[in-house]
Amino acid sequence: MIHARVVRGAVGVAGLLVVAELVGRSGLVDPALLPRVSTVLPAAARLLIDPEFLSYLSGTLVVWGGGLLIAVLVGTPLGLLLGSLPKAELAVRPLIEFMRPIPSIVLLPLVTLLMAWDHGIKMTIVVYAAIWPILINTMYGLRDVDPMAKETLRSFGFGKLSVLARVSLPSAAPFVLTGVRIAASIGLIVTVSAELLAGGVDGIGTYMIRAQAGFRTDLVLAATVWTGTLGLLANTLLMRVQGWAFRWHVVKSGGAA
Repeated sequence: MIHARVVRGAVGVAGLLVVAELVGRSGLVDPALLPRVSTVLPAAARLLIDPEFLSYLSGTLVVWGGGLLIAVLVGTPLGLLLGSLPKAELAVRPLIEFMRPIPSIVLLPLVTLLMAWDHGIKMTIVVYAAIWPILINTMYGLRDVDPMAKETLRSFGFGKLSVLARVSLPSAAPFVLTGVRIAASIGLIVTVSAELLAGGVDGIGTYMIRAQAGFRTDLVLAATVWTGTLGLLANTLLMRVQGWAFRWHVVKSGGAA
C-alpha cells in the first residue's frame, strides 16, 4: 500500500511538472519572470554542489533544527504537566488560546529589539510557532489514556509517577510525535519566512533575496524546490519513525495517527 501511494504521488508530481513545462513553452509566460521547469530543475541540482548555497542552507538547518529541538524540550514536559493537572490546564487554557493564534512572524520586530544574535532571533520565532502543536498534542495524548489501565496500576499500589511512566507516557507518545511532525513543517515555514523578512548572513530565504536582487528567478525557484524537499524529507522520516515505533497505535487507530 505504501508503494502504491508513493507511485501515485510521483505520478501526480510528474504530471504537474509536465503541465508547468508546457505552459512555459506556450509563450503565455515570460521565461525571464517564470522560468521553465527544464531550467529550474537543473539549477536546483547544481545548487546541491554549490558551496555558497550549501552555506546558506546550513544556516536554515541550524535555526530550524535548533528551534524545533527547544520546542520539543519545552513543549513536551509542559504538556505532560498540564495534561496531568486538569485544574492547572483549566487555569492557563485562556492564555494558551489567546497566544496560540498569534502569527509568530509578527513578533519578529519585538524579538529583534530584544536580541542581537541573528540565529537567536529567528530561532525564538521558530520556537514560538512550533511549541503549540507539541504542547496541545501532548495534552490531548494524556486525555486519551485508558482510565482502566491507570486504575489497575493504582490498585496494585503504584504511585502517580509510576502510573505516568508505565501507562500515560507510552500512551501519549504517538500524539507527541504527531505534534513534533506538525511542528517540523511549521518550523520550516517560519524559518524561511523570517529569513525573507529579516535577511541576515545565511539561510535559504536570504539566498532567495540575493538571487532575486540579481534577477535570477531560476535560482529563487531552485532554492524553493530545496525548501519543499527539506519539508518532505522531514515529514517522511518522522512518519516512518512513528509507524515503526508506534505500530500498535497505528493499528489501534486504523492508521489515523
